[in-house]
Amino acid sequence: MYSFGSFINGEWQMGDGEGFETFDPSAPQTAIGRYSATSPELLAEAFDSAGRGQAEWAGLPSAERGRRVNLLLEAIEARTEAIARAVTLEQGKPIAESRGETGKALREAQFMAGEAVRAHSAVMPAQKPDCRNLILRRPRGIIAAITPWNFPILTPMRKIAPALAHGNAIVLKPSELTPAPACLIAQAAEGLLPAGVLQVVQGGGQVGGELVGDPAVDGVTFTGSVATGRRIYSAAARNLAELSLELGGKNAVIINDTNDLERCLDQVFGAACQCAGQRCTAISRVIVADGLHDAVIDGLRARAQAQVMGAGIEPSTTLGPLINRAQLERVSGFVDRAVAAGAVLVTGGAPMTASEAPDGFFYPTTILRDVAPSMEVAREEVFGPVLSVMRYANFDTAMRLLNDVDYGLTSSLFSNDSALIQRFLDESQNGMLHVNHGTIPDDHMPFGGIRHSGVGAYSVGPSAVNFYTTEHSAYLQSLGHSG
Repeated sequence: MYSFGSFINGEWQMGDGEGFETFDPSAPQTAIGRYSATSPELLAEAFDSAGRGQAEWAGLPSAERGRRVNLLLEAIEARTEAIARAVTLEQGKPIAESRGETGKALREAQFMAGEAVRAHSAVMPAQKPDCRNLILRRPRGIIAAITPWNFPILTPMRKIAPALAHGNAIVLKPSELTPAPACLIAQAAEGLLPAGVLQVVQGGGQVGGELVGDPAVDGVTFTGSVATGRRIYSAAARNLAELSLELGGKNAVIINDTNDLERCLDQVFGAACQCAGQRCTAISRVIVADGLHDAVIDGLRARAQAQVMGAGIEPSTTLGPLINRAQLERVSGFVDRAVAAGAVLVTGGAPMTASEAPDGFFYPTTILRDVAPSMEVAREEVFGPVLSVMRYANFDTAMRLLNDVDYGLTSSLFSNDSALIQRFLDESQNGMLHVNHGTIPDDHMPFGGIRHSGVGAYSVGPSAVNFYTTEHSAYLQSLGHSG
């Protein structure tokens, strides 16, 4: 069983905060970890330590910071199997997915570590003689980070690596449902960074609110639901802290035409069902041309029925459980209401029991057809393995359906028509656009959304510098030669 308190000032401290446990979603009676929530006194100590550590860390040459971040990544990579196992035991996803998540987290972080020595400042032309203009970047300061339960290694690393590379201190609160991987990151960091530069605090919404609302915080980065994002936005605004919010999505794929439908459906199904559909970039709406509709339905049904449902730790499992009973009831409720509203159930549609894990929170991949765009299931984020299929007769309708939601995270188009591809790139109201492949992002590309899916600079990629640093205009003019 994992047992962790808070990692503050380079040491593990249990403190006197209320304790909590984590459980295996495939066997909910099995406790996986025991943790101590961070008290207000310990949180105050964390900010004091962060201020001292950040001053030391920012004073190092950027190349040295990059070197130390890479040493941290090597220490994390050496713990890959232990971290992947922790992800699966607390979150439930198949162990192969957990290994893949850990690998992607490291690849993204390796790119971001390189940002420490890439040029972000610039020399600009001056209007005056004997003058040089510079645009400079400085570390923002203390970063407060809150991460969700669905990607408990990828999302923390997506915030830790750029924060450190750009010279900041970071105080991270992982989800209280899946904190073990973040604690293993902190273990790997022991002795590699100045005390206070990387700290992990524990707890639920109360600790998160105290974290992001503290006047010492210079920037807040959060990944999670729109509702929680709004509360964090409000709390951070009181101190005018910079924000980077990665929120939900109601992502769609348009299947217009393809010369390889099997490959297309493999891409769509994989993007829909990884992490049991509990990912913000999951495809949840399939908008398909009339001529391909029946073949798409048949192909999705076959893939759903071929999945092996079970405990994530079993190598044969391809669909793990949902995170907890509340999520199981939420997903089930979406489907029940959709069917009552007139959607037709193709496959799935009710919680199931896995033979080797009879008490787990399992919900099969569910395909709904004849979904109307006004239905709740077509407009709101389900966060489960549920695909809503809608058909169209012309591309104008397809684009209208694609954009007719509040979210704007990611979208996909399958087509060989260059004119339609250009329309999609120009008109899709999403932050990430995919053509002829699913919604899995590359390791070095900006990651984020627009509309209700995001606020502020994107994470990963070169644009992350806009959140993790401040910008300064400098003017240097000669006072003349002394002689």
